[in-house]
Amino acid sequence: MTSIALAPEPVHAPLPLDLLRQFDVPGPRYTSYPTADRFVEAFGADDYVQALRHRREAGCGASPLSLYVHIPFCESLCYYCACSKIVTRHHEWGRQYLSYLAREVGLQVAQLGRNASVAQLHLGGGSPTFLDDAELGELMELLHRSFAFVPGGERSIEIDPRTVDRQRLANLAALGFNRLSFGVQDFDPAVQQAVHRIQPASQVFALMDDARSLGFESINVDLIYGLPRQNDASFGRTLAQVCELRPDRIALYAYAHLPERFKPQRRICADELPDASARVRMLADAITKLTGAGYVYIGMDHFALPDDPLAVAKREGRLHRDFQGYGTRPEGDLIALGVSGIGRVGATYSQNAKSLDEYRDLLDQGRLPVVRGLALSRDDQLCREVIMALMCRGRVDFDAMGEAFAVDFRRYFATEFAALGTLVASGLVRLSDHDLVVTEQGWFLVRAVAMVFDRYCRSNRTRFSRVV
Repeated sequence: MTSIALAPEPVHAPLPLDLLRQFDVPGPRYTSYPTADRFVEAFGADDYVQALRHRREAGCGASPLSLYVHIPFCESLCYYCACSKIVTRHHEWGRQYLSYLAREVGLQVAQLGRNASVAQLHLGGGSPTFLDDAELGELMELLHRSFAFVPGGERSIEIDPRTVDRQRLANLAALGFNRLSFGVQDFDPAVQQAVHRIQPASQVFALMDDARSLGFESINVDLIYGLPRQNDASFGRTLAQVCELRPDRIALYAYAHLPERFKPQRRICADELPDASARVRMLADAITKLTGAGYVYIGMDHFALPDDPLAVAKREGRLHRDFQGYGTRPEGDLIALGVSGIGRVGATYSQNAKSLDEYRDLLDQGRLPVVRGLALSRDDQLCREVIMALMCRGRVDFDAMGEAFAVDFRRYFATEFAALGTLVASGLVRLSDHDLVVTEQGWFLVRAVAMVFDRYCRSNRTRFSRVV
């Protein structure tokens, strides 16, 4: 819809601390716009079915799907976790869950048609490796029986390092997975103890060596800063170990302490959390160390090695963003399966039931388990295009965007243009008569830039995590 411009290259110097502090405010992560907190129960399964039918009617004109499968189970509780999960050691629950996933897939296929093309698959959770190899094989067989997977597509899975060994990784490769994401968070033993996730660095290093020898195409490591007992020195050591580990991609997230919303976080001692100044320093240090080690800052918490497809896509202006974060394939429809899964079909978003009981009950009734969602208005679609252009390409072309949506762009966003002054003065953006460009420094605070065009984000921001 809009002209493509290359995104800014990352700087190899610390972002000024005063700039980080100035824009350290709550804000959305923009894996979607509008964000999931705007979904409504008035949008239900019937609306979702209608969206699927519209896609089916498009036939060969529809681009390949992405699939997301949510496996909610974990064997132990990580205190920082804000994900939708069920902590249990009853592994028989996994097999029962697969039977319900099969029902859901059947209902989806009844509307989509069998053998809809799929270019991307991601298994998340929870811990997908809660399922044993036979169960994962059963799941993959179900998906291959129901959809047509594009050769060479992405097949990724989130890994709890405590649940796998070399043989399990080999079995995952045999099932067709070509991308792994290891949940590390922090290597410091004191921090691991504070968040109830003990996993020695040696274990992760050994698994990384195994994964590389088995030929996985890309390996990601998740880190979190702002956890209890973290400090500048301890997190610096973790960053040094990660640079030595040298994964293809790194996701560096800020911990959001919201115990009133996420019950597990009530077990974290708030007095042990680093203060705002320490968090800002840790982020600045991480940017310096990772870019200094040769990683490209992709945007919004993501780093990648220069030859990784994500870094190449950024250089070529082909980045996209969805519920899994940044990606390389063109924006398209996402079918979400399982408890709490969030999908996108056409100009709609949908979310499955968040509780296992409700999810199973709806499927027992022969109904898709969609319980809320949103049909995007024309304004929603325009604002989404603007926000995604900023977050993925670092530039908005006013004429191209206005022409695509048949609006006078500057007049339509007059209020937003008036709010850009602070960002211009701070050096985060450059504004001309024809475009808005995110600067090198602004790229590290692109959430703050995107928030200017978020028409839902002008009140009650406390429900979001902080930008820094």
